Amino acid sequence: MKLLWQCLFAPRLYKVYRDGPKDSLYQPQGLEKWGDMIISTAHTLLNISMYTSPFIIMYIYKRGFFTIDEMKSLGRFFGGLTVLLAFSFFVRGYGRTTSARYVQFIKALKTPNSDRQAYLTELRKYDFDIKAWPTTYSVASREKSSWFDHHPFKFCANPELPVIQRSFLQVLAFCATHTFGLRLIYPGSLGVVHTLLWGALFQGRTTLVENHDGKRAKIGTADGNHIDTLFVDNRLRSSKGRTLVVCCEGNSGFYEIGIMNTPIKSGYSALGWNHPGFAGSSGKPYPSQEHNAIDAVMQYAINELGFRPDHIVLFGWSIGGYTATWAAVNYPVAALILDATFDDLLPLAQNQMPQSWSLLVKEVVRSYVNLNISELIADYEGPVQLVRRTEDEIISLRQGILSTNRGNYLLMELIQQRHHDSVQNPFAKVALVKLLALSENQRSGPNADYQDYERPLLPLITKYMHDYKSSHCTPLPESNFISIMERLEAERRE
Repeated sequence: MKLLWQCLFAPRLYKVYRDGPKDSLYQPQGLEKWGDMIISTAHTLLNISMYTSPFIIMYIYKRGFFTIDEMKSLGRFFGGLTVLLAFSFFVRGYGRTTSARYVQFIKALKTPNSDRQAYLTELRKYDFDIKAWPTTYSVASREKSSWFDHHPFKFCANPELPVIQRSFLQVLAFCATHTFGLRLIYPGSLGVVHTLLWGALFQGRTTLVENHDGKRAKIGTADGNHIDTLFVDNRLRSSKGRTLVVCCEGNSGFYEIGIMNTPIKSGYSALGWNHPGFAGSSGKPYPSQEHNAIDAVMQYAINELGFRPDHIVLFGWSIGGYTATWAAVNYPVAALILDATFDDLLPLAQNQMPQSWSLLVKEVVRSYVNLNISELIADYEGPVQLVRRTEDEIISLRQGILSTNRGNYLLMELIQQRHHDSVQNPFAKVALVKLLALSENQRSGPNADYQDYERPLLPLITKYMHDYKSSHCTPLPESNFISIMERLEAERRE
């Protein structure tokens, strides 16, 4: 009876690692299979009904189902469904007790163990619902901010507008951000995206665990969220493994299928994590929650995994460049790599939306999702490398026109902060814009002819920026990553 009770509401088991082909799932059999099928169908229908509830209520009202007799009929109908669902839970639970693999899994999950590392090692033999994972590491909690700290009238990005227009815009921006706005900026937080990518995420996670001995962990943040992470330790396989690369994914990126494969294949240790609200991570990717997430990841890397900050490199791709830069500002890390990253979200957001929405877009971005990397990077003094995709269709305001790549503006801000004397001349500023409109090969070509005020800018561009001929989502090759890491190491030694 104790085993049956444990199995009734236990998490879904996806896979027993190293038991069969990589793409093979744990297959429920008999009663477990039928019970699971009914519960899964009910869960899917419930999700659909939540999205379509206004239409369902309207249909019920028009058909006159709100009379006493009809309500009794509806009550009997939903009561029958509840009984069926309860019976399905019992059937699935009983079916699980007859499955040797599931019983072995549930014992590993529910049996207490004084040796925490041995307990986690046993659990990592299985892939199951991350909600049931024990919290591997957590940081001290902080008091959550109240609604009054973020009410619509607290922030204003358009103070020059009349009071009535400004107030209406602030309320509209608050509603837009908390309904569809944040989801447009971070599509990976949509449940439908996770559902569509579930198979790829499962296979990617399996590859990381079985091929690279990846160790999954659930990390608690200061604001109460839980972040899904995976760590690949290459310290015993390669001398490069003593350096940990913390990977920050893009707005639709997940560690399972993201950028952490590049440092792993290059011989470095790597730590991947999913944004709040992405896949197994809870919360929503507002900047404050992003800060708390990467802060918890960094503390986990230092205090639990045993890496010194000066042996950690932050690697951010696309929008992940924001969290990578924030962490680089707040921790004395070895270096920062920003791949296909922009300077400021606002120009990109306004470029994607109708011109008539520009004031609303500005209010949303500046008040709620102010991802201004150029402001952050001004406070970072360590080694940094920017990777510019010469065919980037996402962070270029005009596709195919290199001069509109927002990575150019990030580099200009970096040079302005670190080498102010080199761009003090107005002609030099214009020249910098002109030089960044050229690719790396064009700047170093045999026909290149430069003025005296232009020549000092060339080594600065080469120092901080590396061109890669590709589109936005093409994985960075290991050869390019190793070359960048070697350049950063050389810069640290100087």
